[in-house]
Amino acid sequence: MATRWLSWLAADDLPQPRADAAAVELIDVRKVYVTGAGEFEALREVNFRVRAGEFVAVVGKSGSGKSTLINMITGIDRPTEGEVWVAGTPIHLLTENQIAIWRGRTVGVVFQFFQLLPTLTALENVMLPMDFCNVNPPSGRSQRALELLEMVGVGNQADKLPAKLSGGEQQRVAIARCLANDPPLIVADEPTGNLDTQTASAVIDLFVELAQKGKTILIVTHDEDIAQRGSRIVVVSEGRIVSSAVAGEAKS
Repeated sequence: MATRWLSWLAADDLPQPRADAAAVELIDVRKVYVTGAGEFEALREVNFRVRAGEFVAVVGKSGSGKSTLINMITGIDRPTEGEVWVAGTPIHLLTENQIAIWRGRTVGVVFQFFQLLPTLTALENVMLPMDFCNVNPPSGRSQRALELLEMVGVGNQADKLPAKLSGGEQQRVAIARCLANDPPLIVADEPTGNLDTQTASAVIDLFVELAQKGKTILIVTHDEDIAQRGSRIVVVSEGRIVSSAVAGEAKS
């Protein structure tokens, strides 16, 4: 499957994605880290598929391989073996430069600790992905950033620095930033880990709304209640996907 893509690997431009592809597809993925104590197999024989528009919650104990799985999908790390396809693109074959461009256009990432630049205002933080990927005319980026901040409920905080915002407000800004380039896939790693229950619920409401609008959402969480808000729950244990079920069925 992968060999037909080799012709463009030396090019600066990204390949044209396959038509009618899954939002995410991992095929026989294995990831091995070499440590002082020897080899550690973080992922083994992972086959995983997410349809466009799904809201999938990935759960599992610490050290189960959840973060490694997410790193494969976002291109932060590469598989030792196997294939990783996202939105029809074989990211396991991309160069580092191609991955950076691809990620900026295709994946919005939300972190537990927000990762906002402290010296930039909320508006400027949301504009950053557009500047980096040269998306949208420069004259229109500020207006788009403001519209995104208003969409997530913090438009009135646009001129404030992150330190002047609450944790919930910072996470909303981070969600607006991840939407800046209109990516088809949003990946969130413990996005509510530093939020109180009420604020966390409001943030998940935003993800549910985005999924209803056609975005594909992939969330890593330890919170069972949050996992139940998704359409499907995937359980990772010892580097393997051990179950995948509709959220209501997983609870029963």
